[in-house]
Amino acid sequence: MRSAGPLVLGIESSCDETAASLVRGGTEVLSSVVHSQAPEHAPFRGVVPEIAGRSHLRRILPVIDQALEEARVELEDIEAVAVTARPGLIGSLLVGVAAAKALAWARGIPLVGVHHIEAHAYAALLEHEFDFPALALIVSGGHTALHRMDTPTQLHPLAETRDDAAGEAFDKVASLLGLGYPGGPEISRLAREGRRDAIPFPRYRAKDGRPGFSFSGLKTAVLYHLRGQDALRPTPPPERIPDRVDVAASFEEALVDTLVSQTVAAAREEELRTIVVAGGVACNARLRERMLAASREEGFRVLFPSPHYCSDNAAMIAGLGFHLLREGRTAGLDLDAQAR
Repeated sequence: MRSAGPLVLGIESSCDETAASLVRGGTEVLSSVVHSQAPEHAPFRGVVPEIAGRSHLRRILPVIDQALEEARVELEDIEAVAVTARPGLIGSLLVGVAAAKALAWARGIPLVGVHHIEAHAYAALLEHEFDFPALALIVSGGHTALHRMDTPTQLHPLAETRDDAAGEAFDKVASLLGLGYPGGPEISRLAREGRRDAIPFPRYRAKDGRPGFSFSGLKTAVLYHLRGQDALRPTPPPERIPDRVDVAASFEEALVDTLVSQTVAAAREEELRTIVVAGGVACNARLRERMLAASREEGFRVLFPSPHYCSDNAAMIAGLGFHLLREGRTAGLDLDAQAR
């Protein structure tokens, strides 16, 4: 059966994925197309904003066309356009916002600006039903934060990283170990061969006891472990790191331990029984394993979107856009992109 409600075209271009999706009624995903720029950024071991923006310019219209084709709908069938307007790389955001405004104007249909982080939290609702309020852990290359979800459109920030995001830490440590980009999957593959308790890397704990995140100290600890106490020394080549698999395993365990412990602490403090984990790092197998184990021990319900909906995608944009549209929260053609 088809979901009740309008057919929304979602557009996502906040970082290094160009995505478009057709979603009806907020949950019925008719198509979800994602073009990844990872091969373009791999030589630099990180996202290059200029390359990202130009790639979006080349791919945005073909990706929208493919989404329409896979959904078997015409442009005339679309009843609203939802687009990521913030936060993200400004050059990347502008491409998606410009395309969305042009389509909305040409078709004379509503335009909805969507917050990227709120959309990640919404991704779980594409596949799961749960009661509100809930706790959302958004963990990706650019963001690591905890939010209280009172409704699909009402999120209240509880804690965020004081420095690096978890995905960024994965990428930087992967670079130190001579691994490819993106770093998360590369470290996870190497970590399977290592011992998770081999190296006592630090776990962040706030002095005031409140939930929160910080990964700069962990990243620095890995750096000093590899270079010795002289941080100016060059990092040894991969073949000269004797405990490389143990470094990967111990680093991943420390990062995951921080995510799990701080999320559980926030759930206790807010007295919330449902936890949603979303964002690219939510694909990490060890994080899923540890979070599910903690949920069984604590009596929480933990929900993960499918991997396709964890990383940046436009289905979550269209889905949340449906609810914003229903609340009358539309945007004018003066909608602008905002990096923060």
